[in-house]
Amino acid sequence: MRARQLEVFTAVMRAGTVTGAARLLNISQPALSQILIHTEAQLGFDLFDREKGRLRPTPEAFEIYPEAERLFAGLEGLRRKTSDLRLGRAGLVRIAASPPPGMSLLPRALSAFRANHPDVVLRTHVAPLAAMVDLLRKGDAAMALALDDNLPPDITVEQIGKTHFCCLLPVDHPLAIQDTLDYADLKDETLISYRSQTRPHDELDMAMRRRGISFSPQIEIDSSISAAGFVRAGLGVALVDALLPWEQFPGILTRPLSDTPSLPVSLLVSRDRSLSRAEVAMRKLLHATPVTEA
Repeated sequence: MRARQLEVFTAVMRAGTVTGAARLLNISQPALSQILIHTEAQLGFDLFDREKGRLRPTPEAFEIYPEAERLFAGLEGLRRKTSDLRLGRAGLVRIAASPPPGMSLLPRALSAFRANHPDVVLRTHVAPLAAMVDLLRKGDAAMALALDDNLPPDITVEQIGKTHFCCLLPVDHPLAIQDTLDYADLKDETLISYRSQTRPHDELDMAMRRRGISFSPQIEIDSSISAAGFVRAGLGVALVDALLPWEQFPGILTRPLSDTPSLPVSLLVSRDRSLSRAEVAMRKLLHATPVTEA
């Protein structure tokens, strides 16, 4: 029994009449009757007895109906799934992010995406850059958000915005009275910032060298989020990205940094892997979402 024949048979069994079944399937009665006759000819036995224009299921029909219903339900489920995938209503979005965009840009983008695609599963990872590249290569993430654009050739880089640097201070720090801080203001401070051979370190190092100042953090960090606890504990002041929502952390103050370099906010995609329809929709939304909240 072919899919269309299965559909007609279950519709007649449900509706009890050719008229009702034709209405359910939105086809003409003659077309439905012809499919039914052809089905019976292929099966080699009658499914219905015809009595005065009415159909009465045969014992054979009652015998196969439960299995037909099960198969038809599976077919309907498959149709709904393929329709949802075509329209981007179902599926899986796999995305990784470093903590700054993962705590700022990504939640806003996912919120907007969720409003239009409530049935899509969102699988997220928060990881450093090297781990994100590995996730992309293995297919465990389809996209990643990073503060870098210098990636291996097998990773496509799409810049979606820029951010800059700021200074974090304990709430009772003497420099808190200033609205903006300069590199020179920090020369006698214990500096908390990025370790060498990272994009943020290189940008700050070049900016301070242009001012004739040495950039030598006494406390090195891999991720800017770890600086919050160190600053709050009074270990020093921090030069970090301004993308992370620092106002959410109690016990620290944020001050703009004059002559700050910028950092790219990049969307990373593997050149060797395709995106699902839902992930393509997410990719477009990330490009349309402002990097900083208005």
